[in-house]
Amino acid sequence: MAGPGLASRTSALETALGAGDGRLPDALVARGREVVERARARAALSAEHTVVAVAGSTGSGKSSLVNAVAGVEVATPGTRRPTTATARAAVWGPGADALLDWLDVRDRVALEPTGLVETPGLVLLDLPDHDSVVTEHRTRAEALVERADLLVWVVDPQKYADAALHERYLRTLVGHDAVVVVVLNQVDRLDPAEVGAVRDDLARLVREDGLTEARVVTASARTGAGVDELRDLLADVARRRSAATARLLADVVSVAHEVVAACGEPVRDRESKAARARLVDGLETAAGVRTVVDAVRASAVRDARASTGWPLTRWVGRLRPDPLRRLGLRTVDEQAVHRPDLVASSMPPPTASALADVRLAVRECVRTLSAGLPEPWANAVAAHAASSADEVPGALDQAVVSTRLGAARVPLWWRVVNVLQWVVLAVGAAGLAWLGAIAVAGYLQLPDLPVPRWGDLPVPTALALGALVAGILLALVSRALASIGARHRATQARRRLREAVGRVGDEFVRLPIDGELARLARCRTAALIAAT
Repeated sequence: MAGPGLASRTSALETALGAGDGRLPDALVARGREVVERARARAALSAEHTVVAVAGSTGSGKSSLVNAVAGVEVATPGTRRPTTATARAAVWGPGADALLDWLDVRDRVALEPTGLVETPGLVLLDLPDHDSVVTEHRTRAEALVERADLLVWVVDPQKYADAALHERYLRTLVGHDAVVVVVLNQVDRLDPAEVGAVRDDLARLVREDGLTEARVVTASARTGAGVDELRDLLADVARRRSAATARLLADVVSVAHEVVAACGEPVRDRESKAARARLVDGLETAAGVRTVVDAVRASAVRDARASTGWPLTRWVGRLRPDPLRRLGLRTVDEQAVHRPDLVASSMPPPTASALADVRLAVRECVRTLSAGLPEPWANAVAAHAASSADEVPGALDQAVVSTRLGAARVPLWWRVVNVLQWVVLAVGAAGLAWLGAIAVAGYLQLPDLPVPRWGDLPVPTALALGALVAGILLALVSRALASIGARHRATQARRRLREAVGRVGDEFVRLPIDGELARLARCRTAALIAAT
């Protein structure tokens, strides 16, 4: 089998089972861990021995076939006992004790690798009958079937199509074709013309069981027909010493395929920008971002007019309440907030409608990001999102509090206009003072004060009128610039607030979902490594 070796596949399967624990079916995880444990235990034992388990139903002649293959009486045939109750091992060559201890086979027959079977390292097990009425016998046979390196299923012409054999045993071995041999025994009971037809029918049933590459052979323990071929097949397997690895690989791959199937199709397009945008929209509504943005705009206009308006009337503007200060956000913006979790705004609580929008946005985000996931994974995604939902309102308030809104920033043009306003005021005051002095001198019948002129206009009058016009123009220009600047500041504030709200959505909704999706991807990727 191409691809990673047994150790790498076993490790990958273990990783997949760990990532999928609690999401994959419990029975699959338990079976997978049994396979991992069995693979590592078998790999730690003798690699020089090949365990061949001979299984069959009562009356199939498997014990007689074991004796025929071994050339000596290893198992007691059914003519002297009703069924095979315990496993018995025929061992060619030394060194298999630890392996047989792991298999828990106590009844052993040691044989020398001479005569009929000349290959050392072959361990032939005669299993209890798989259809025994004694539950313990069946359980013992099934346990050894799981641990054997090569499986030889012995059937007879009367019961080879038995539904229990195919449904309960052979169909569970899909993917194990390379380590399964099906023997049609007792062919001496058939007419020679019938042997081929029965064998072909058995091969058809085996293929329908999913074992398309399993070998199907015929034999007769009584006459010896086909026994030499079966013996040579087993000896060849023992010489190549590949059956143990092939069986364990088949076990690992089989479970890994089930894990891949349980993970569903690969997750595609889970980073849906539209779903995140809808989520952030809902969180913005609940956080009152529009209210804050409007307050930033109004506060910026108020501050601009207070800094650039006519100096003598600015105090009127300052009497108006600061929208940001009213929300408890002005002080926060003027100084760094190192612990936003200890600061709360004066924002009104989100309305029931806004909270409903949040819940709807969260559900929509979860639905989009978990679309197509297997139910356990989808349920886990929804549970993660739901468990964080109660923390969202507080997190949104902290996000708003910790966002720098730029309200404390004083643009350069404010300072320039402020200086100009004071200069204009000073010029106007000088002109008015000059005109006042002229009026007082005239009233007191004093000599006329010299009054220079700019064209037809006296300089004092020009100064007073010019200051008035300049002040009005500065105020109009400043008002327009203040409106533009306020919109720009509000736009920046909304962008920062949306980013902050988006981080809340990521932390409490997206990250849990992404974590679950990453866990699914890790499970599926590891299972694919083990399976391919």
